[in-house]
Amino acid sequence: MLKRCARWLRNGFVRGRSLNATRIVAASFAIIILVGALLLTLPIASRDGQSAGFFTGLFTATSSSCVTGLILVDTWTQWTLFGQVVILAMIQLGGLGFMTVVSLISFALHRRIGLSERLIMVSTLNLDSMDGVVRVVRHALMGTFLLEGAGAVLMSLRLVPDFGLAGGLWRAVFHSVSAFCNAGFDLLGGRFGAFSSLAGYQDSPIMLGTTAALIAIGGLGFFVWEDILRARCWGRLSVYSKMVLLITGLLIVGGAAFFFLEEYHNPATLGDMPVWEKALNALFQSVTLRTAGFDAIGQGGLSESSKAMSTILMLIGGSSGSTAGGIKTATVAVLLLALRANLRGREQVTFRGRAIPFGQVLNAMTLTLVVLFVFLIASMVISTVEGLPYLNCAYEVASAMGTVGLTTGITPELTRISQSILIVLMYLGRVGILSFSIALMTGKRRPAKLHYPEINVMIG
Repeated sequence: MLKRCARWLRNGFVRGRSLNATRIVAASFAIIILVGALLLTLPIASRDGQSAGFFTGLFTATSSSCVTGLILVDTWTQWTLFGQVVILAMIQLGGLGFMTVVSLISFALHRRIGLSERLIMVSTLNLDSMDGVVRVVRHALMGTFLLEGAGAVLMSLRLVPDFGLAGGLWRAVFHSVSAFCNAGFDLLGGRFGAFSSLAGYQDSPIMLGTTAALIAIGGLGFFVWEDILRARCWGRLSVYSKMVLLITGLLIVGGAAFFFLEEYHNPATLGDMPVWEKALNALFQSVTLRTAGFDAIGQGGLSESSKAMSTILMLIGGSSGSTAGGIKTATVAVLLLALRANLRGREQVTFRGRAIPFGQVLNAMTLTLVVLFVFLIASMVISTVEGLPYLNCAYEVASAMGTVGLTTGITPELTRISQSILIVLMYLGRVGILSFSIALMTGKRRPAKLHYPEINVMIG
């Protein structure tokens, strides 16, 4: 039976002649979302025994498959164990990528990975070559299950005393997978109130620390993992890994410092906490904005400046080939390096003695401008339709596009039109940016047939 499933999946998704890599990525996510939506629509998935409705199922399935975390109904109070298992499965599939999980079947059967499957793996993980891709995927799967298991063990130290053995272990596993895959779904609504997320554990270093560590590691990217395992020291890391680790560290530390200072006296967020708890929650806020979506302090109470900073961090997201979304840290790093080079009057963009091809700089600019254009248009449309402040709507749009899942509390109250826009944005944020990045990375630039005379254009 297992062999038949493997053969069907391989023939259906890998050897389809009419599908290229980007279409396979998009189609696999669409199928996961549709199947998940249908399963969540079943009465057995809801606690009251009544169907939640297709739209609610579709929104939840999109959010979980695209590892976002935005929800219309509380995960614990609405969904039964069956529904929660469906959501968890979609989070795992969406976080690792469907074809990566399919490859697990091939590994289990000791079957050779063919060229076509390797191409799909490269596309799914957004790698730039097939060199050692099978090894990267194998290590990614092993590392994922190992880290998720370790996270579940640590979380169970706090959750088992609160929810009992069975309830605590189930929540520990669910939250560990959700954190590592940067999904942001939680099962704490029954104890701390609907949509409470991790607010009930804002004084728990075990819960917040473990969750933050899983988010950060999951957002680094499988290529960086592989490079760290290979090099084992900073000096031997590739230039790309150094770039990712540096920009990730700067964003986390810089964001934590900003939120600590900005929200220090805000009674709606950090104001009433002791200093050590303020520091812990400021750090967690900075990490969770890297496309995770767990909320410990309540996003609705943030100052306007903090909401603006949060929006920027959500749009940046994590790193390529990871479970995170956003335009990616390396993209931002390339843009900053290009800015530095231009300000210094240099034609070549460099980093640590290496030149970055001009084509990659253009790719980074193109991706960023496309994301910003969609972000601005969607924010204005939702603000106009709902009659809500632009910043709150921009926050929701950035959360959807960056596959973050944080909300100021307005998502369940939006009209179906705005919620439908968020569904599209979540899909585009996970699949669209990934596919667009693959297209830019693999597309070959055609040489110009005609060379036109240059003109000088006044800039600024």
